Amino acid sequence: MIENLSNKIRNFWNKGFWYKAGIILLAILVWPILLFILCYYLYHKFQNPFLRWGSIAAVLIITSPISIGWVGGIIGSSPSPQPKSQETTQTEIQISPSTEVIGEQTQATNPPQETIIPTSISIMQQVKVVRIIDGDTIEIEGGQRIRYIGIDTPESGGCFATQSTNKNKELVEGKTISLEKDVSETDRYGRLLRYVYVGDVMINEALVKEGYAQVYTYPPDVKYNERFLAAQVEARNNNKGLWSSCQNTPIPTTKSTSTQQTISTPSPTTPPQSSGGGSCKYSCSSPDRDCSDFSTHAEAQAFFNCCGFSANNDPMKLDSVGVGDGIACESLP
Repeated sequence: MIENLSNKIRNFWNKGFWYKAGIILLAILVWPILLFILCYYLYHKFQNPFLRWGSIAAVLIITSPISIGWVGGIIGSSPSPQPKSQETTQTEIQISPSTEVIGEQTQATNPPQETIIPTSISIMQQVKVVRIIDGDTIEIEGGQRIRYIGIDTPESGGCFATQSTNKNKELVEGKTISLEKDVSETDRYGRLLRYVYVGDVMINEALVKEGYAQVYTYPPDVKYNERFLAAQVEARNNNKGLWSSCQNTPIPTTKSTSTQQTISTPSPTTPPQSSGGGSCKYSCSSPDRDCSDFSTHAEAQAFFNCCGFSANNDPMKLDSVGVGDGIACESLP
């Protein structure tokens, strides 16, 4: 009750001056006049001073809560005017995409805004694998083929091609997978370009990490290029898969149905090993090489990948200064 009364008094003092003045004047005049009449009556009724003043004191004590309630009732029963700020909201507010306003005026002058859904979030598509084409290509329900982004496995008949295909079968055949798009939708053969997941495992990366595939960089689909290069260095340093089994056999990395546009990555005569290990075209440590040491972009890119270089790790500056996209000697044919 006391809290309710205090709220009423607080609201009262937020009123305008003339409103407060009128209410206070009414409270001062009406109730005191009633008390005065009652006290005047008691004063003249009792001749004994003790009874006279005792009765007046008792009346004042008994009526004091009523006096407070009288004032509070007058203050609380008065209708509070609508705040000006609320009126301003109804007439002057401007609608933005992040503001929701319900009101007759805003609905009349501002039509509903379209909801914009962010498109930067990767949306995983769930599909089932029905057939394995080779180490980096699969077929899903409906007949659509999927080409793994960022990697390349040996061509049919090449060293370690059978093992790569079998590993791909082991990982995804008959399973429900998740597909993540990068930039490109399909290659020129109509195959979807995707990162493929089984649970939390990215199959593209797993094949490279275990030595069943090499990194195949082709912009603009380079979202996980750094991860793939790191996985390749790990596989090469640990002589996993094709890095130990194909020492004397070229590893075809340009497939008969080229995956992405016209880039062709020539296969090394021997698989790359650790930086500076001597299995790449040149030493990965010294002497320093530049684009004039290569006849084609594809040859430079093969050396760049072989050494495990990247946009952020390019000691020989084969990636153009200021570009930093992981592509070596782009000016070469």
